[in-house]
Amino acid sequence: MPQSGRPPVRTDLVAFFGALSLFFATLEYLFPKPIPFFRLGLSNLPLLVSLGFFSFREQMLLLLLKVVGTGIVNGTLASHVFLFSTGATIASFIVMYGLHRLAPRSLVSLTGISLAGAVASNAVQIALAIGIIYGPAAGVVAPWYFGLGTFTGWAMGWGATAFLKHSKWLGRLRAQA
Repeated sequence: MPQSGRPPVRTDLVAFFGALSLFFATLEYLFPKPIPFFRLGLSNLPLLVSLGFFSFREQMLLLLLKVVGTGIVNGTLASHVFLFSTGATIASFIVMYGLHRLAPRSLVSLTGISLAGAVASNAVQIALAIGIIYGPAAGVVAPWYFGLGTFTGWAMGWGATAFLKHSKWLGRLRAQA
């Protein structure tokens, strides 16, 4: 254990989960966008899966890798898309992390946590679109964002739950921790 008394950051695992986020972000661009800037949220799967596995410091490092890495890989680092993505990812993470730590599992499942994260992400994107870039006209897409976001949030939560339930690899990692 380091002198600070905190356990060391497992940089190899954080880097691997970060690479998974980048891979999923790249896959997302293969799917057509039903409305501008809307993404499925695949790159959030590693964040969601690692909620009960990584420390807060490791989660923050993963969040940073995801946000900056996707901005670089997708070529949006110097655009308003990066601002939207960063704000949405941070809001989503805060909600998901808070629910995971504070809500009993009997009341809020991983799917519920994912849904809440998706709603937070969409709310921030709509607020930024209205407040900074497009003005009130951006509110027209809000119902579509929230409708599609609810579906994809549910799907990501279901996928993460299935992965956690059936992954022998992650089970071995948790046993080693």
